[in-house]
Amino acid sequence: MKKILIILMVCGLPATIVIYGDSISAAYGIGLDLGWVTFLQKKLKAEGYNYDVSNESISGETTAGGVARIDGVLAATKPKVLILELGANDGLRGLSPVIMKQNLSMIINRAHQSGAKVLLISMRIPPNYGPRYTELFYQTYPALAKTLKIPYVPFILNDIALNKKLMQGDGLHPNAEAQPLIADKIWFYLQPLLVTVQ
Repeated sequence: MKKILIILMVCGLPATIVIYGDSISAAYGIGLDLGWVTFLQKKLKAEGYNYDVSNESISGETTAGGVARIDGVLAATKPKVLILELGANDGLRGLSPVIMKQNLSMIINRAHQSGAKVLLISMRIPPNYGPRYTELFYQTYPALAKTLKIPYVPFILNDIALNKKLMQGDGLHPNAEAQPLIADKIWFYLQPLLVTVQ
């Protein structure tokens, strides 16, 4: 598979990275052109990686919604890498972390079956949901990454969520200034999954 991908990239045909997330990846409140996904695409080009980025994120998406859409997205985009950023809306609705983990597992397994690598993005929810629930929610991500042997990114809004200068007025969504910082955090974990032609 890797040899085929290299041949395609040498021939000038870009591989695809799919961003599969919710409002954090859909650039809620600021517009797609200012979102972290756009900065990631620019970073890929600047670093010489021949990938197109397809942003399949939907604001308000839950992991159940992600399961319902994944087969269609994989068939349409045929990604080599899937960046999975879902779960926050499950947490904000107080849904079961066990069910969330099952849904994320299904998405990851289907992506693997299609030939895509997966990078899991972990999220946190506000502390007012209580320490037990918030910790159960967050620990779902590293536990799942360990079980399925995939890389994961620690909370991407760490050092951002509590900085009012980097957040929108709702206190949940990062503003335009925060987007390059998010892209840089993700890039560190994404780069080892990429194929480049020297």
